[in-house]
Amino acid sequence: MAPRPFWKGYLKLSLVNCPVTMAPATSEAEKVRFHTMNSKTGNRVVSRYVDSVSGKPVRDEDEVKGYARGEDDYVILEDDEIDQVALESTRTIDIDMFVPADTIGWIWYDTPHYLSPADRVGEEAFSVIRAAMADTGTVGIARLVLYRRERAVMLEPRGNGIVVWTLRYGDEVRGAAEYFGKVEDKKPDPKLMTLVKHLIDERKKPWSPDMASDPVQARLLDLIAAKKRGRKRVPKAKAEPAAKDNVVSIMDALKRSLAAEKKGK
Repeated sequence: MAPRPFWKGYLKLSLVNCPVTMAPATSEAEKVRFHTMNSKTGNRVVSRYVDSVSGKPVRDEDEVKGYARGEDDYVILEDDEIDQVALESTRTIDIDMFVPADTIGWIWYDTPHYLSPADRVGEEAFSVIRAAMADTGTVGIARLVLYRRERAVMLEPRGNGIVVWTLRYGDEVRGAAEYFGKVEDKKPDPKLMTLVKHLIDERKKPWSPDMASDPVQARLLDLIAAKKRGRKRVPKAKAEPAAKDNVVSIMDALKRSLAAEKKGK
């Protein structure tokens, strides 16, 4: 069963608009979460804010936000001052422009959301906007208030719906040249390329969500189940052996790798 939408509003392109709903495309609801407990009493431990100098607890009404401008020097901001600069949601995704879909690098993608028409009446307008983007290979760019902050968002046609990606802010993205600029730009040995391509072919498989499964999550659930049954703890998983540092011939290593792959099959 699909989760309830967390956002309702309108999708707008010039004078065309339709009611839509939006829901997060990902969820961490199934993740194992823990409470901090007192091992002697079995009671939950609660946290409290205390003054870093006096050590005394601070009342909720005395808590404010502070921006560090130097060591032990802060600009104090009250909650109502922060609320004044927060933006009110217009509940409208007004597409400002369209850009070629392949010109926005993956690094700008932040959080995906599923956008769908809210009713039958709006389906036609929604569908024609989605289909036109798909046919022209473009994505829409708009601005939207989400999570109390205005975000640039990208609307990407996907199947019968639209995926709304919040985009990272400009100061959050680091340039790749700073990290890859020192890597020498030269063509690899054609013979090595042939062997690596063969190795890729041997390991090629269709994508499956199982490839991104969380083994620690599964072992935690096993451990919790065993604890409920009063069993002893689950044996600790063995770590993969560390790779050896000795340098070998890349050609020999690739040949041995291919031989091992074929033997395994």
